[in-house]
Amino acid sequence: MIPKTYKEVIDLGDGREISIETGKLAKQAHGSVVVQSGKCMLLCTVVSNYKSADVDFLPLTVDYREKFAAAGRYPGGFFKREARPSDGEVLTMRLVDRVLRPLFPKDYHSETQVMIQLMSHDPEVMPDAMAGLAASAAIQLSDIPFEAPISEVRVGRINGEFIINPSLSQLAESDIDMVIGASADSVMMVEGEMEEISEEEMTEAIKAAHEAIKVQCDAQIRLAEAFGKKETREYEPEREDEDLAKKIHDMAYDKVYAVAKGGSSKHERGAAFAEIKEEIVATFTEEELEDFGDLVSKYYSKAEKAAVRDLTLNEGLRLDGRKTTDIRPIWCEVDYLPSTHGSSIFTRGETQALATVTLGTSREANMIDMPSFEGEERFYLHYNFPPFSTGEARPIRGTSRREVGHGNLAQRALKKMVPEDCPYTVRVVSEVLESNGSSSMATVCAGTMALMDAGVQMKKPVSGIAMGLISDAETGNYAVLSDILGDEDHLGDMDFKVTGTADGITACQMDIKVKGLSYEILVKALKQARDGRLHILEKLTDTIATPNADVKGHAPKMVTRRIPNEFIGALIGPGGKNIQELQKETETTIVINEDPVTEEGIVEILGVGSEGIDAVLARIDAMLFKPEVGSIYEVKVIKMLDFGAVVEYTEAPGNEVLLHVSELAWERTENVSDVVNMGDVFDVKYFGIDPRTRKEKVSRKAILPKPEGYKERAPRDNNKGGNRDNRGRDNRNRDNRRDDRKPRNDKKED
Repeated sequence: MIPKTYKEVIDLGDGREISIETGKLAKQAHGSVVVQSGKCMLLCTVVSNYKSADVDFLPLTVDYREKFAAAGRYPGGFFKREARPSDGEVLTMRLVDRVLRPLFPKDYHSETQVMIQLMSHDPEVMPDAMAGLAASAAIQLSDIPFEAPISEVRVGRINGEFIINPSLSQLAESDIDMVIGASADSVMMVEGEMEEISEEEMTEAIKAAHEAIKVQCDAQIRLAEAFGKKETREYEPEREDEDLAKKIHDMAYDKVYAVAKGGSSKHERGAAFAEIKEEIVATFTEEELEDFGDLVSKYYSKAEKAAVRDLTLNEGLRLDGRKTTDIRPIWCEVDYLPSTHGSSIFTRGETQALATVTLGTSREANMIDMPSFEGEERFYLHYNFPPFSTGEARPIRGTSRREVGHGNLAQRALKKMVPEDCPYTVRVVSEVLESNGSSSMATVCAGTMALMDAGVQMKKPVSGIAMGLISDAETGNYAVLSDILGDEDHLGDMDFKVTGTADGITACQMDIKVKGLSYEILVKALKQARDGRLHILEKLTDTIATPNADVKGHAPKMVTRRIPNEFIGALIGPGGKNIQELQKETETTIVINEDPVTEEGIVEILGVGSEGIDAVLARIDAMLFKPEVGSIYEVKVIKMLDFGAVVEYTEAPGNEVLLHVSELAWERTENVSDVVNMGDVFDVKYFGIDPRTRKEKVSRKAILPKPEGYKERAPRDNNKGGNRDNRGRDNRNRDNRRDDRKPRNDKKED
């Protein structure tokens, strides 16, 4: 018997709907839902252990996977099974995690796992936009402690109109691609890319998304009530001791405040704070530390956070001595690495990124193969964050989710400024060498300079800045911080990164930790970020004002040529013989693609030396050469025959034509060698296709003067053989057949 199901439907306002259903699948999970829009279906489950883990944080895992069967496809590779998550899946995991994590109780430490799976794919529905809704709805149906329902939506804008959860085809026309996560009361997460929009336009997009999210939160509440809202489970909270907290606060606050006000470097400040903590720990006995040593560390951290926040709110000063709007000192350099196609160093305070650019053909494009999207990237950026950048030693276990996310943000910031007609596949790699505050924004700045150093003709340079917010809900006092440190990221109420050109925002990533942040504060923060961005942009353009006019001497040059479809095979040759020999001869790389619209061949020629590229272009020009009737061309004799000479057009090597012996000279020619020899160069006139031979006809004699006294040969006499009227074409009656021929017997005798 099919179990009873419960369902809520959300109207997106334009004929599309999202349904949330529970009761049919995965009933042993603590909460499970199926979210559907069109043919797209996501299954989300949540399970949380009833016993707390022995850690001082929430061990939350958000896992998002797209099943290839959902799109009726097989996974690629030798083993036909889904393996490690793709970058696209990792990015969706991060989007959901960043909204869910702050809403669990701070003292809830049970291992929790949220699993979201794409079970059915619809090419008109982007599943990642519904992942946050699915995760929150599953939690609402469980007994897991969670503050309030949330949801996430994607917002686009076409012709000035905002669209909630646009399709992939709509997104291609949109100038905004943002994912917003929020509860009914507060916006909590923003991430996306834009085409140089203003701060006010970005705020309006967030507002439009928030209104849609409120509707989705209401639907989750109705579904939970219909299903039967479970009582929130009881769990063992963290131990608290108010007297101890006050004691440690009183011991630490003033000392921390004084160190914070001193404006020291990261390592000096860290050592001073550690010394204060050690002094406090030394006041307790070993028995006391064994009993509540974890609380001492916890309460010291709270006191340190309070002192640093108060310093900024009270005096407008920060840990390194800057005021709230100050940017750390910046120095930049380009062309640092001699062998790369482009390179740069960007250093801001204690954060440093070294970026490199590599140029290649379409063969080096980054192939994306997901059930929800197939395609390729001709511009992509990879971000590496080694442990030494923060003075740590730890195991390296592949690319982290953080590295994937930060690299994606920098890639989105820059990609719209790479021109559409850039012939290269462009790979940017950022190596973070030092980190104390927003290495992703340092990557954007270093990437911009490296691209310009490589000769990529960027439309406009892009800079980025990380901003913070410290606010006091009781007094209403707040401070927006430009170019935040790592410590300020941890203790602040908002961390947002904004990138853009001088004319507008190109990408953003925002995590808001305070409830009910007003849009007025948000706009002010964005405008302060713009001032900081422009300051940093000026430093970049002082180092390299415009892209280099050409690529470096040791970098490959790229030329693209289109050829008619029927010539592709001739250029490639049987088994690739022609193109392989041509690449070897010219020391170039040749890639041929077919334009899906015009069906023309797109030939990419990549080579360090211009001579090789010119040789390939000459071969293509020769292959495409078409002589015009009545024109005169220079030719060279390449083969001698009894009945003429094979000549080659000198402007199109490889294009051959027969010069018949009768067209060599006005005089009768007995031997071809009497007039021309191998290697001779002379002019001929092109007559097109000879109607008699059906072959191309060229003539040498046609451009020579007739000899004096030359007489044309008499035309052939068709009646030379006597009167043969009875065999002419007009005398085909059969009256003259021999009378003695026996009539034909068409039937065989039995």
